Amino acid sequence: MTETIARAPAVPAQERARPRLRVDLPLALVALLSLAVSLAVVVLDVRAVGRVLPPGVDGSPGWPIALSGLALLVPGLVVVRDRARHRVGLVLVVGGVAWVLDALAGAWLLEALVHDRPFGGLAFAVINRWGAFLLLTLPLILLLFPDGELPRGRWGRAASVASLAATALLPLCLVLVPTAVIDAHSGAPTAPEVLALGVDTLSVPWTGWPAVLTVAYAFLPLGLLVPLAVVVVRFRRATGVRRRQMRWLVWAAIVDALVMLVGRLLPAWASGPALCVAIAVTSAAILVAVTRYRLYEIDRLLPATVLTALLAVGVVAVDVLLVLTAGALLGDRDAGLIAVAVVAVAYTPLRTRLWTLSRRLVRGTRDDPEGTVAALAGRLESASAPDAQLAALARTVVEAFRLPGVRVEVDRADGARATVEHGRPGTAVVELPLRYRDEPIGRVALPAHALDALSARDQRLLADLLRQAAAAARAGALGASLQRAREQIVTAREEERRRLRRDLHDSVGPALGAVTLRIETARELAAADPVAADGMLDRATADVAALLADVRRLVHDLRPPALDELGLVGALRARARSLSGDGLEITVRGDDPGELSAAVEVAAFHIVSEALTNVVRHAHARTAEVVVTREPDRLVVTVADDGRGITPAVTAGVGSRSLRERSAELGGTTTVSCPDDGGTVVRAELPCAVTP
Repeated sequence: MTETIARAPAVPAQERARPRLRVDLPLALVALLSLAVSLAVVVLDVRAVGRVLPPGVDGSPGWPIALSGLALLVPGLVVVRDRARHRVGLVLVVGGVAWVLDALAGAWLLEALVHDRPFGGLAFAVINRWGAFLLLTLPLILLLFPDGELPRGRWGRAASVASLAATALLPLCLVLVPTAVIDAHSGAPTAPEVLALGVDTLSVPWTGWPAVLTVAYAFLPLGLLVPLAVVVVRFRRATGVRRRQMRWLVWAAIVDALVMLVGRLLPAWASGPALCVAIAVTSAAILVAVTRYRLYEIDRLLPATVLTALLAVGVVAVDVLLVLTAGALLGDRDAGLIAVAVVAVAYTPLRTRLWTLSRRLVRGTRDDPEGTVAALAGRLESASAPDAQLAALARTVVEAFRLPGVRVEVDRADGARATVEHGRPGTAVVELPLRYRDEPIGRVALPAHALDALSARDQRLLADLLRQAAAAARAGALGASLQRAREQIVTAREEERRRLRRDLHDSVGPALGAVTLRIETARELAAADPVAADGMLDRATADVAALLADVRRLVHDLRPPALDELGLVGALRARARSLSGDGLEITVRGDDPGELSAAVEVAAFHIVSEALTNVVRHAHARTAEVVVTREPDRLVVTVADDGRGITPAVTAGVGSRSLRERSAELGGTTTVSCPDDGGTVVRAELPCAVTP
């Protein structure tokens, strides 16, 4: 099976070929300057702590705004470095720099008011006039995401430009409208100390500004309708990679909504950090979507986020309901105490269980590795058939990592392949080897994008599951092989009994009956015709001799008598002498191997006999050597000749299989090889117990 993984389209050649140094140096300078400005904002915030400010002047620290700017700037720099002409990256970079400068202006305005510094009016204009152009950041991102292009088509592009113009109307008005008109429209007058700094350097007097401001403020929310509609249309029409890019934006919107909801419930000082978190999440999502790095992670992340958000909202709603109910029933004084008691006694365990259940529905059982391994062990123990064990592994992996499907394949000893699927793994899969003691026994096919989304901890859990399943599969295969071996032993025993019965019935039995008849006939002829009786006895004697030869043949087939008379090495030497001749010299080397089991002796004798028979028939050799070696736990016999060797096709023939089967019956091995210098080497290793 081939591995097929969906990959992101290639970056255009003009972007790949650009000189890195020309791009990296300006980006590094922008990053360093922005960081320096942010540090300056922090220093100014520290200097402003405890200072008395004029009434109506906002004394909020500027570091959350600077941090928000860096959260926009850094992902934007990465996008621009990866794809220099991508407009979304440029918007992030410009927006981030503008936010950092806005934070610096706010901090410097406080410095100018407290310590009478210059450029205070410019700082005020940057914050309250030019800073309004930051409102264009969100609509631009929504309209350009994810490929950096405005919607195609005349009407779509026209509507996009019109929405941007509607959004830009208010910032433009704030630059040109006098401060007095803005104060009258907003109902919040500017402090005299601020007016003294000179804040109307670019204002244009005009009686029609109040009406224009009203229209500009009305157009501001309307300017977001077209970008949101563009996002919805693009999401509905998107497929494949494009749809996953859009899903990252949806995920960011859900997280932002959750963060802002939590920020509303926290004290006022937490609104700035909450805004930083929301902007950082959105910028990170845009970075992933545009660069398409780990893009498929959204398939798991988005459902988890949605469920987490719903659960969080539900928890907050239940908490509020408990407090309100307790307050209505018991009064405000005792409501808090009763609510705490109820949460501690009953609701907290329920909340924990709901949270655990929700995570299991989204992430599977991977967060409980011990329980997952134990569940697999229980399923493997209860599964008796090998295929049921494979199904248990596939089911456990799917449930542990919430995968769409898994395919498990195991190679059996007979060459067949057992395949089990749970769910639908698809065609784009990655195959992981299934090993038992470094021996490959099969493979597990997982969806490619799902494997990429697994963390290092998840991969370790997957490896543990595969090892446990491999051991169980190997044990099951050995059990099935043992059962087949038992059946083969019983079958072979019964076949041997059938052969002996047939031989005794067809040869020995009739021969004994014929001898009996001849002896009876000779007894009857003994008195009347002694010569005929004597001839009948001679024929009976010949029949008995033939019968003895048949019995010896039967006994020899069961176990060569030479093994009992001469021992293994002596019997092999006798067999070698019988096969030598016609230019072939066979020698046998080896000491007495000691006491061996009858099965090992017979197997070794037959393996050598068959190997030497093949040498005589096919090798055209001049010499052959048999070596018998006794090792502590095995008997090794080797037959080597200097003949022409054998081809691979002959190696896999009937003779070679017979040699291997004889050794395999005892748990041994037989190898047939052809050295580079010619000839053939047959080596058999037969296990045997150590004789004391």
